[in-house]
Amino acid sequence: MEIISKTDITWFPNSWIRLRINKKVIYFDPAYLKTYFSKYPDKTEYSKWPDPIDGMPNGLEKADLIFITHHHKDHCKRVTVDRLLKLDTIIFAPKSCLKELGDRINLVKPNETLQIDNGISLKVLNAYNTQQGTSTIKQHKKGIGVGFILTIDGLSFYHLGDTDFLVEMEEVKDIHVAFVPIGGKFTMNIDEAVKTTLSINPKIVIPIHNLGQDFWEFQNKLNDKGKNIRCIIPTIGQPIKVQKQRD
Repeated sequence: MEIISKTDITWFPNSWIRLRINKKVIYFDPAYLKTYFSKYPDKTEYSKWPDPIDGMPNGLEKADLIFITHHHKDHCKRVTVDRLLKLDTIIFAPKSCLKELGDRINLVKPNETLQIDNGISLKVLNAYNTQQGTSTIKQHKKGIGVGFILTIDGLSFYHLGDTDFLVEMEEVKDIHVAFVPIGGKFTMNIDEAVKTTLSINPKIVIPIHNLGQDFWEFQNKLNDKGKNIRCIIPTIGQPIKVQKQRD
């Protein structure tokens, strides 16, 4: 069996993902908030309140691409983004991020499909709370935030953003890795996250945004459904290796 692509994925809370694939460094929702890194030693903190809290996990590379799902501070933070920029970094974000990031961003909205480069495409989806969803605080309104399906080198990565289950997720197909938020307060709870994962049916699911929710409980409940979906529980700052193979 021939390995045709090597990828690694690193999670930082709440929903910050570093994706390294084929010499590209890609970030989703990079935002440093001290409270989520209190037990993570491998970081540098540059400033503290009342100044804008500015910190960074150590050893992070500058970005080729940055994708931001919405404007909330645990997803969108200028001081964090600034530290990841190089001259040719491209940022994609919805209109709600303009106030924080300025006009440096490439604006996106739900239902758009973009060709970023050869072999790199982007589909933008809705991400919001629904009245029937299990989120207890309906803070995310339709049209404000987004989710992203990034396809690169034949691998598709779906970052759901902050959302409940949406009917349109039933139309999502051929996802290799899904990043599913499990919060129960601003996003879906564990049971709804299991439902969402089964609907998307990715090859791999990585739970994120665990505000008081147990990733291991999610994994156990998903495994009980008997589907062939691999659940990987992330550890802060620890790369997860993913390989695409061809027979």
